[in-house]
Amino acid sequence: MREEGTEGMARESVLASVVDELCKTAMAASGPRWGGRFVLPSRAAVLDCVEGIRHVFFPGYFGTTDLHDRSLHYYVGAALDSVIRGLEEQIGLAIAFSERHDYATCRHCSEEASAAAQALLERLPAIRTLLTSDVEAAFEGDPALRIKDEAIFSYPGIYAITEQRIAHELYRCNVPLIPRIISEHAHSETGIDIHPGARIGERFFIDHGTGVVIGETTRIGNGVRIYQGVTLGAKSFPLDENGVPIKGIDRHPIIEDDVVIYSGATILGRVTIGKGSTIGGNVWLTHSVPPASRITQVEAREVRFENGGGI
Repeated sequence: MREEGTEGMARESVLASVVDELCKTAMAASGPRWGGRFVLPSRAAVLDCVEGIRHVFFPGYFGTTDLHDRSLHYYVGAALDSVIRGLEEQIGLAIAFSERHDYATCRHCSEEASAAAQALLERLPAIRTLLTSDVEAAFEGDPALRIKDEAIFSYPGIYAITEQRIAHELYRCNVPLIPRIISEHAHSETGIDIHPGARIGERFFIDHGTGVVIGETTRIGNGVRIYQGVTLGAKSFPLDENGVPIKGIDRHPIIEDDVVIYSGATILGRVTIGKGSTIGGNVWLTHSVPPASRITQVEAREVRFENGGGI
């Protein structure tokens, strides 16, 4: 029987070796850091801020439910002040990590974070107006929806577009890390994957939603409705001389106003779907279509054979 002390020493030796290897990999992956410090935003803190914004967008629906006219302004003001302060801190941490600056002393990171947080704060009324139009679109587009409040409480499409619209404003301010934290959280909660870079107009409705993918440079007009399993993606990725995908180019579809895209449809590349078009289920499109188009699969035909005839 092996002595317990010998086993313990062997395990400690292996543990020390594994720790060294893991730390070496982590330091190499993160690149140079100011004074060797790891400074990262907190995913949990970012998502708490987003949830706080949802509470002020829909007061009484989420968070505090016991509200009245006299307390509403106090509640919204206090909640927003806390949210924006917290988000500004997380943005500063994200910028410092991305640029490898010292978060504690870098004036640049502090100023950039303050500007981004302020820009988001100023845009919140406009985002709330867009969300109101999204809820209206859900009510108009889904006969199963009896009251609009049901969409606010429970529809995954409303949840996903709320987080995407918040993330999009931070994306526009060139905030690193945080927009994707927000949008991927919505993805994990709903199965709807909308890149924060996608530009989406008013009255946007995603029905059911599971499996929807909307790429970074997608542009969606007003009054667009899409169903589960729709992909608005890129057809190919141009490569540079080193074989690395070229970033920052428009590679996803443009969906004009009042388009309906049914479940399972896939639209790839920088193509334009003209205003008022209908794209049928499971259609695969890699070319533009003019306004008022109706694109469907070739209709299936049922043919009966008897006694093997015709086979």
